[in-house]
Amino acid sequence: GSGSASGGGAKVTLQQWYHQYGEAGTQQAVEGYAKAYTAADVKVTWKPGDYDQTTAASLLTAGGPDVFEYGNGPTIDMIKGGQVVDLSGLLGDAESDFNPAMVKRMTYDGKLWAIPQVVDMQLLVYRKSLLEKAGVTPPETIDDLMAAAKKLTSGDVKGLFLGNDGGVGLMGAPMLFSAGADYLNEDGSFGFDSDGAAAALGKLRELFTSDSLLLGAPKDWYDASALTSGLTAMQFTGLWTFPDLTKGLADDYGCIPWPAMPGGAKSVVVGAYGSCVSAKSTNVDAAKEFVKWLWVDQTDKQLDFATAYGFHIPARASLVPQAKTLQSGPAKDAAAYAQEFGHAQSSVLWTPKCATAFGDMMSKIVKDGADVKAEIAKVKAVAEAEVKRVLG
Repeated sequence: GSGSASGGGAKVTLQQWYHQYGEAGTQQAVEGYAKAYTAADVKVTWKPGDYDQTTAASLLTAGGPDVFEYGNGPTIDMIKGGQVVDLSGLLGDAESDFNPAMVKRMTYDGKLWAIPQVVDMQLLVYRKSLLEKAGVTPPETIDDLMAAAKKLTSGDVKGLFLGNDGGVGLMGAPMLFSAGADYLNEDGSFGFDSDGAAAALGKLRELFTSDSLLLGAPKDWYDASALTSGLTAMQFTGLWTFPDLTKGLADDYGCIPWPAMPGGAKSVVVGAYGSCVSAKSTNVDAAKEFVKWLWVDQTDKQLDFATAYGFHIPARASLVPQAKTLQSGPAKDAAAYAQEFGHAQSSVLWTPKCATAFGDMMSKIVKDGADVKAEIAKVKAVAEAEVKRVLG
């Protein structure tokens, strides 16, 4: 935190931290927003390197930020440790306008701990011409997807790209969501020890051994090149690749949510940096007022932040029609999916230890063909112990 204001009506100083965004112009933009705020002197710090670690450590000291962003809101340890401030009420009447999956993700114990700044998402993209040529319609179910991937595989083209590891690192959550499951249930109990979830994860093993998956592409799933260079007909990737897809393919691409398993649901994965206030701040009220000003009141700045530098979706539904980047084609579809099918990429109680166990499970199931239910049981043991520890 920063020292409190001394007499003579001096303004309080607030320290605001951001991670290093890759898009040109972003740093200058956030510095401009801070400068435009007159009720306090806001100093922006741009932090390259391991932002998450540095920020988490700084919250235990007096030298940390007053206001900071964090991926999907603060961690459960920050919340339970009293390191962040409750921001409930700051959204006011605008609450229903914010992406519902992100507001839910940043809420714990009935309280809001961060305000979503901008939404990023992951979804399935495909080459229209390749599907038309093969007589394949965009898949609605996972079985359709597997049949399509097989049909679209010919010569040097593979049907589907889920990352060079076959989806081990990326596709666990979308497969759970496809089965109507999740990492954890609302009450914190384990979320995927069901037959449906086991069947869904088993499908990734089937794909891995099928010859329909692209493995070993020059650039991984987060890059557009596998699709634009014709190595694959369908790819799970991020919305951020759309400018490169348009450059490389013009209008020869479309997007759909990740398909559903029987009894489950389609989904797109959404994530957002959330603006948080440190409990160590000596000016908590001033920090909250600034957060409300920037991320609730200043809709022009929110729109600028979402669309003028990188390719993102505003965190608020009412701003989407004003976003020039989201008015037509796949981008317009994607923005609608984020609202309708958006599913947060993780649960607030899903700790790093849970994530490590989940990653081990995914590798054993997909790459080694291990027994799915036995692997799920191992993660369940870790997750239940972690949730118990956290809820203490």
